[in-house]
Amino acid sequence: MADMPAATQRARVRVPLSFADGYRVDAELVTFHGLTDGAEHVAVILGEPAGPGAVPLVRLHSECLTGDVFGSARCDCGPQLREAVERIADRGGVLLYLRQEGRGIGLYNKLDAYALQDQGLDTYEANAALGLPEDDRDYTAAAQMLRALGITELDLLSNNPDKAAQLDGLGITVHDRVPTGVFTTAHNVRYLRAKVLQTQHTLALGELTDLTAG
Repeated sequence: MADMPAATQRARVRVPLSFADGYRVDAELVTFHGLTDGAEHVAVILGEPAGPGAVPLVRLHSECLTGDVFGSARCDCGPQLREAVERIADRGGVLLYLRQEGRGIGLYNKLDAYALQDQGLDTYEANAALGLPEDDRDYTAAAQMLRALGITELDLLSNNPDKAAQLDGLGITVHDRVPTGVFTTAHNVRYLRAKVLQTQHTLALGELTDLTAG
């Protein structure tokens, strides 16, 4: 297991959440001291555990301003966030909202990559053309957050095998990787196909029909 300093809880606050489709749920937001990357990541605690020893459902959700806030159809981040909140609330668990815009490259670089995608490159080719990694995310801070919350075993709500692999390497036991839904639009189908082909996301290629935006 990688050497990892301990983080501690900084503050906890109850926040009622409300989504555009009318779904509402109460959450507890937790902030932290001592995260290795110094970013302001937040844990969103949802629902109640099924009982003593129950394994929580956890999602590591990387911040996406364009998708989460503005409803961009170029990715599936907004729908995944909405789905994750309800599924975790129903079962009991935590959503870690990680400040890792653009798979860790930042907002401006992500928008530069979008411009290259408009010229025909896929999401990973665009990053490479900018001299940036395909995925620059490190989940050490996520593991710190989980340990600070007393979570060392979980089911992971994700299509991304790298998240499970990194958590396992950081001493967090992932019992099961639970797939998210497939949220396809005419604007994101090439993006989703690239995730399957380049980084082995568990999305059924048959569901990603050719919905090209023209």
